Amino acid sequence: MKKYSALKEIQALISQKQFTLPDLLAYYFKQISDNQHLNAFNEVFFYSAEVQAKAVQEKMMQGTAGKLAGMVIGIKDNICYKDHVVTASSKMLDGFVSPYSATVVKRLLQEDAVIIGRLNCDEFAMGGSNETSYFGPAKNAANPELVPGGSSGGSAVAVQADMCLAALGTDTGGSVRQPAAFCGQIGLKPTYGRVSRYGVIAYASSFDQVGPITSSVEDAALLLQVLAGADENDSTVSDLAVPDYPAQLNKQKKQKIAVLRETIESKALDPEIKSAILSSIEKLKEDGHQVDEVSFDLLDYLVPAYYILTTAEASSNLSRYDGVHYGHRNTEAKSLTELYKLSRSEGFGEEVKKRILLGTFVLSAGYYDAYYQKAQQVRRLIREKVDRLFEEYDLLLSPVAPTAAFPLGDHMQDALVMYMADIFTVLPSLSGNPAIALPLGNNEAGLPLSIQFTAKHFEEDKLLAFSQAFLK
Repeated sequence: MKKYSALKEIQALISQKQFTLPDLLAYYFKQISDNQHLNAFNEVFFYSAEVQAKAVQEKMMQGTAGKLAGMVIGIKDNICYKDHVVTASSKMLDGFVSPYSATVVKRLLQEDAVIIGRLNCDEFAMGGSNETSYFGPAKNAANPELVPGGSSGGSAVAVQADMCLAALGTDTGGSVRQPAAFCGQIGLKPTYGRVSRYGVIAYASSFDQVGPITSSVEDAALLLQVLAGADENDSTVSDLAVPDYPAQLNKQKKQKIAVLRETIESKALDPEIKSAILSSIEKLKEDGHQVDEVSFDLLDYLVPAYYILTTAEASSNLSRYDGVHYGHRNTEAKSLTELYKLSRSEGFGEEVKKRILLGTFVLSAGYYDAYYQKAQQVRRLIREKVDRLFEEYDLLLSPVAPTAAFPLGDHMQDALVMYMADIFTVLPSLSGNPAIALPLGNNEAGLPLSIQFTAKHFEEDKLLAFSQAFLK
């Protein structure tokens, strides 16, 4: 069986009885077995996936199947799935069985997707390389000595190495887009509030957003259509109507595109990525799009503001993991205070502890105004500047990451280097805009390169239609 990059191809072959959905699932199981060295999966749902595949196959034969029938999909290990283990790749939740399903999981199942397993990620989604996972790092299929990106590294590798057709990740500051870029896939971060966060283990609640990693724009559009929309369990979700994203893909028009000059001229940007992006800009102009360079003079403030705000929210969100309510519990503590200290110090990894400490510091008395409140003000300035750009332009163009995938262990000893790798992805996260990472060929070493486009709030339809044309 060959690698399929789009659901419509699989659905056509199943309808022609070239193979069945259980046959396809068995193929993916073998792919997972053959690629165990990549460590993409924390767990494969052999039994429940087989049951789902048989049931959906019957529906497909009867013509009653949902939109996602034939799609075998993996979910990041911070998305709850009833009666299945979810750990956020942390010792703190090792063995925890979720008593309910996330809204995004319910919507996948309602449209007859088959969920094949939970995918490796940075612990509590905190990391940019998938190296903070309690279960060990996921590895890039292009070169297993390199990182796949993070935090949704397992999700990107699973699609890259054909272990499932698509995967769900979560994007707080680039955690869908950067791994998609490192693995040569398509990674979409929807507008904040477009997709429900109910049942997603929280890192930074005002940033977190579920997004798909796929091999085709069509599948990204279809998944967004299924996942998006109001949810009574999440008050931050917009009640705006959900467009028929797949139907909008052919409604392509010439766009006004703003290239963020400081991102392209950044000294941190790899020359091969810069060259590939500049070539793309010329092609866009030849295709009739208006492409202008614009200044974004707040670039140096993006990463500091992002990490102050997200660590503050992480400090608050992770306070519930105390060994009493739930989570890892030390059995030798002699007092309640000791129980809290030992359970949390044993249950959390080094990166998570670091971010909790940073967040607690910026929220503490005497520092709240100097750090947290100032970062919120910077976030407002960033949002206003982005909104002004969108008064004149349809899309913003920038790199996804400063470099291609880097070696395992390369950035782990220098937190600042690791954090600065997010310099281009955190802009849409701070402003709440939808953004997409698109493949841009390979460098001389054969590693995937990528480009990022950002759109106005809730204009994923235009972003996806443009992406479809861009990749043709």
